Amino acid sequence: MASADLRAELDCSICLHTYTDPVMLRCGHNFCRVCIDRALDTQDESGVYTCPGCREEFQGRPALMRNLALCNIMENLLVTPHKDTETGICCTYCVDSPVPAVKSCLMCEASLCEKHLRVHSKSSEHLLSDPSTSLEKRKCSVHKKILEYYCTEDAACICVSCSLVGEHQGHRVEMLDEASEKKKGKLRNILQKLSTKREETEERVQNLEERWRKAQEKASGEAERVTVLFTDIRKRLDDLEKRVLSEISWQEKKESLSFSTLIQKLEIKKDELSGRMRHIEEICTMADPLTLLQEPDTGDLCDPEEEGGDEDINRCLHDVGDLDVAVISDKLHTLCNIITDIRRGICVEGPGDILLDVNTAANDVLISDDLKTATWSQYELNRPETAERFQNYQVMSSRGFTSGRHYWDVEISGSGRWRVGMCYPSIDRRGDQSYIGYNNKSWSLRRRYNQYSVIHDGKCTRLPDKISSNTVRICLDYEAGQLSFYKLGDPIRHLHTFSATFTEPLHAALCVWRGSVKISGGSRNWEKPS
Repeated sequence: MASADLRAELDCSICLHTYTDPVMLRCGHNFCRVCIDRALDTQDESGVYTCPGCREEFQGRPALMRNLALCNIMENLLVTPHKDTETGICCTYCVDSPVPAVKSCLMCEASLCEKHLRVHSKSSEHLLSDPSTSLEKRKCSVHKKILEYYCTEDAACICVSCSLVGEHQGHRVEMLDEASEKKKGKLRNILQKLSTKREETEERVQNLEERWRKAQEKASGEAERVTVLFTDIRKRLDDLEKRVLSEISWQEKKESLSFSTLIQKLEIKKDELSGRMRHIEEICTMADPLTLLQEPDTGDLCDPEEEGGDEDINRCLHDVGDLDVAVISDKLHTLCNIITDIRRGICVEGPGDILLDVNTAANDVLISDDLKTATWSQYELNRPETAERFQNYQVMSSRGFTSGRHYWDVEISGSGRWRVGMCYPSIDRRGDQSYIGYNNKSWSLRRRYNQYSVIHDGKCTRLPDKISSNTVRICLDYEAGQLSFYKLGDPIRHLHTFSATFTEPLHAALCVWRGSVKISGGSRNWEKPS
């Protein structure tokens, strides 16, 4: 055991191996000459030289005195320095050593291998860190000392001298580890918030992608529907064209036959007349009076039945005329039916059958005789209170829509407040939640204090544009789940479109106070403005 302790006394405290050419500082500590030279070299820039063992400071670079006694002992022991198995080079603390370092001792300004690090790791004064490409970055640029503190007021890493006599004197400081943990805590909170925002953004992206997908599916479905529609139109038009052309061809052939027969008869008649004319001309050229007079009378040369033949030909000529346009027009009338069917397929249904249901009208809403106009009344109308009657200001239509595309217009008069829209029949009839737009069973456009907005499920969206027109159009596409509002005028302007999956019949709904709202007509072939 004593031999082991004695052997430990022969180890350099820097390289942790037996001394090689041992030298001594004035403080009495011994080191390998190469080890201490390199240690002092790293301190040249700061101008402060300290003993790696006791940290005693020297004025100027200390002289190295060879320890003859240790040299003799080492020579006698014939100790071989530790060599790196791969490079064959003594593994020293020097940062320039080719041996890979596992830690850096900031106090000694050295990068050490794992074996040489043992003494440094046992000392509380030695600051260890992962190897750095430049230890200068860990020094104070002013005092050339290790950065050990963090000034919270200036958000700067400082050395002990900075906190005692420098510009950070009197400032609140923290140890680097403590400040680092606090910053990590703040960064973790920021990371959590960013993570939450990223999740929200991802959810929005997914929602937009889903809406995009549905829009693409809808566009694809509409394109397919239009393709089928036009294919059917072309087929029906082609069939109609063939039938009409066939009729025209048949009539043309029939008339051609008649014309051909008559022309043939007339050609024969013409030849007969030409023969008789030549015979008469020959008689007229006779010089002998006896011969001339013995010829039959010229009146006998005409067939007495010929006039009747002429009448038959004239009658045939009268009967043979133009094509029978009436028959062709009758066949073309089928085109009108095709157009009507097309309009049924592509156009929305007009509002002619939307009538207000008096049984749902509140007792302060007067309904016109034609069931088209709702007017606010300041007097109670004393209608019987029923479960289907609204408590205040509102009325809905008697008919509900469960499919198809429909539209209806409203004309607003007076300067009061109003709402127009659509609702399910299961909407509440009492309380604030009964107003259209203030529940999940209705959708509305509202004017209040000259400000227009759209409302659904109590969520109000203000419209940026002012509506100068007193006429509004409401369009419903039940299967597509869209309810749209338009301002009628020149031009027609789209205001807002609600998108939903409708699960009940939709009824037109009105809410009026100090004014009136009238359901007006619309065009059956109205199309959305682009």
